Amino acid sequence: MNLVSLRSFRLGSALALGLASFVFSSSALAATSSACTGGGFTVTLPNGQVLSGDRGTKLKPSQIASHGLLKVKGRYVEFDVDASTFAVYHYTLTGAANALDMTGGVRTELFTRKEPNLGTRTLDAGDLDIDLTTGSLELRRRGGNLRMKIQAKDCAQGGIFQMEPEDESGAATVITHTLATPAIYYFVNPYTGKVNFGNSAILRGKDSPQVATRISQTDTETVWSVASGGRMGGVLGEDAVEASGGATACTQDCQAQNRINGSLPVTDPAWND
Repeated sequence: MNLVSLRSFRLGSALALGLASFVFSSSALAATSSACTGGGFTVTLPNGQVLSGDRGTKLKPSQIASHGLLKVKGRYVEFDVDASTFAVYHYTLTGAANALDMTGGVRTELFTRKEPNLGTRTLDAGDLDIDLTTGSLELRRRGGNLRMKIQAKDCAQGGIFQMEPEDESGAATVITHTLATPAIYYFVNPYTGKVNFGNSAILRGKDSPQVATRISQTDTETVWSVASGGRMGGVLGEDAVEASGGATACTQDCQAQNRINGSLPVTDPAWND
């Protein structure tokens, strides 16, 4: 089994990597609700208050420290969010036991950052809305003419993350994704022709752009220009290696579950018989 790596070549260059022979049945690894069993987030606010359970919370700017971090912790996923910019840091798979775990039970940081470039603007003048439901989280905040929204699911696989900027001026927002470790890298999957990230075992993921244009790509970082109302999503597991045609052109109320969900052929041998 060979993958085309971006590590030493430009996007599209051919570098064959010999990978370990991990072969699993696609039915056993389908990104179903079992990937989310027992999942659920807590959010620790900058003042130390912990939010959990099914609830909606609205916080005034005076209740949030400037550039304070929201600590999001789930059974399967953890990350930090800068309340001023909605930049996401240290997006991590915890390695918690699950039949669809791709980490081998090892805590694995995937991204050091998923960071929107807001220039000198912040969201500090706006209220922060936090909605927690079973296994899911939604964060919303507005500052001036800019709105940001993050949706996340606490699952071992599937379409589990989405960042959506909306600028009333119509301007696009640049978002940078930086992988956390050389052991996880972007590569061109020769079986689908699409850019995945993953490791030499079975961990597979994909940036999921919607009305977004890739500006640059290396083996460790992608930079995207995201249209107002577009999104940058994150997909893990089988959904990431299906031979899909990409997301629809949605620029309003786009949902994290707007994904393929096992409906197309899987051609990556690491995820098929």
